[in-house]
Amino acid sequence: MAEVLVYVDHVDGAVRKPTLELLTLARRIGEPVAVALGSGAENTAATLAEHGAVKVLTHDASEYAEYLVVPKVDALQAAYEQVSPAAVLVPSSAEGKEIAARLALRIGSGIITDAVDLEAGDEGPVATQSVFAASFTTKSRVSKGTPVITVKPNSAAVEAAPAAGTVEALSVTFSEKATGTKVTGRTPRESTGRPELTEAAIVVSGGRGVGGAENFALIETLADSLGAAVGASRAAVDAGWYPHTNQVGQTGKSVSPQLYIATGISGAIQHRAGMQTSKTIVAINKDAEAPIFDLVDYGIVGDLFEVVPQLTEQIRARKG
Repeated sequence: MAEVLVYVDHVDGAVRKPTLELLTLARRIGEPVAVALGSGAENTAATLAEHGAVKVLTHDASEYAEYLVVPKVDALQAAYEQVSPAAVLVPSSAEGKEIAARLALRIGSGIITDAVDLEAGDEGPVATQSVFAASFTTKSRVSKGTPVITVKPNSAAVEAAPAAGTVEALSVTFSEKATGTKVTGRTPRESTGRPELTEAAIVVSGGRGVGGAENFALIETLADSLGAAVGASRAAVDAGWYPHTNQVGQTGKSVSPQLYIATGISGAIQHRAGMQTSKTIVAINKDAEAPIFDLVDYGIVGDLFEVVPQLTEQIRARKG
């Protein structure tokens, strides 16, 4: 069976969930070979093997932390040349898409970004995408070279599938451009204790109907009762009620959780574009004519200031 390269997104050896989802998809089209770079790369092997990686190629160098993107592209290209894979899969983060694009250009291959599903085809992997503000679903494949595909978080279930996970050192020679953009400083993200928005299985978002920054405590309390991430509509962000890093929509982040709860959000196309691929959508809005109700699986017409506290209370009661 052909091998499939999977770029590993990790933090000091802790593998992030989107990578484990990629391993699930990679097993559909071949044998996953993981590429882990930077500090703690070797510590990823056990987790990757547990989820199906037959090999783990590792390499650590200061360049990965000190310079932007290009050193990682150099390493992924080295892995590509060593393995000659049937496809290369990369998480669909901002950095991941830049790495994928640069690699595709170097190896003369086509690229598909933001796939939400992947299956084997007679002429290569077939990717499913949600396009035009999630109004259409398309299936496509790369017709030139080795497919380079980025996959959105929550596109597949994380499945254990123990494999050998043999660790091999990857030989990397950095290009002249690898040191072209130096990282001069880092500011750690303030931790909220909640899941990363784009990776969360449940997202609770608030919109204009929340009425003010102080009322987002209601949304946060509901989210915490569910172990969810907190999102916000553009209207709420533009009003200064919640950080832009939490904006869901066409000019914010795209999410595809198992459950999306929209509170006080009318459902403008700009917002729908960022959450329409959610598996189950629930809306709470006092306007029965709000466009969001055309999209949802379950709708509650009511005042969020009455509904949300009751919902939170019921969730806590059921959890004991």
